[in-house]
Amino acid sequence: MIPRLAVWGIPGLPEIAAGDDLVALIATAIQAQAAADPDLTLRSGDILVITSKIVSKSEGMQVPAAEREQAIAADTVRVVAERVHPGGTFRIVETRQGLVMAAAGIDMSNVPEGMALRLPADPDASARALCAGLRDKLGVDIGLIITDTIGRAWRVGQTDMAIGAAGLQLTDDLRGADDANGRPLHVTQAVIADEIAGAADLVKGKTTGIPVAVVRGLARFVRDLDAPGARSLTRTGDDDMFRFGSAEAYRLGYEAALAEMKNKTRQRQE
Repeated sequence: MIPRLAVWGIPGLPEIAAGDDLVALIATAIQAQAAADPDLTLRSGDILVITSKIVSKSEGMQVPAAEREQAIAADTVRVVAERVHPGGTFRIVETRQGLVMAAAGIDMSNVPEGMALRLPADPDASARALCAGLRDKLGVDIGLIITDTIGRAWRVGQTDMAIGAAGLQLTDDLRGADDANGRPLHVTQAVIADEIAGAADLVKGKTTGIPVAVVRGLARFVRDLDAPGARSLTRTGDDDMFRFGSAEAYRLGYEAALAEMKNKTRQRQE
């Protein structure tokens, strides 16, 4: 069988406000689309991809734009890198959600004038609640991903990645298998959740007003609700080759150079 993937957006969602029932609103939009085109009826094995902004809005994560810097500081665990520019200071930080993002993922696009929007407090918990609610309401076993936009080191531009997930196998670990030429694979571990997030963004976009998409054709990755969430994708400790921020790297370099200088001085004196 030839592998095939289908991706489409779900239109018809209203502007989301704090306290809105996302399960009910998304289910209604899905059912309306299915009524117009039965081929787009949600099936078990489909994967729903939801932009984090509507999750944050429903959870009341908006703050006044004037308080954006305070919100960034509150959501920052450590500063990874920063650069001063004419408009202020640009920071890449590790967030309390375990993500490494510009400005702690807090931005002012697609929100009311004068407001900024924080990320969901616990994207995996939000994903589990939404996935469980939609499975129950629609009667289908789906996977669910919450996405946000992120830049990549050494690459121009941005793409979407999974910041929360439920009911889904997040990676396809091919280590130990053979490639098409029979050679063993030693490091290949495809991050399915991020690949799905990027594909879904092609039909959601940032300017279309479509914050939800369906991905069909990857039912083999749909799992029970107790599957690990997106936070399990974060590299930590010794696995993180870039765990030191610029300030930390400068300090460690200075301390290493100072220790080496002292060692050489001691050797000369001896």
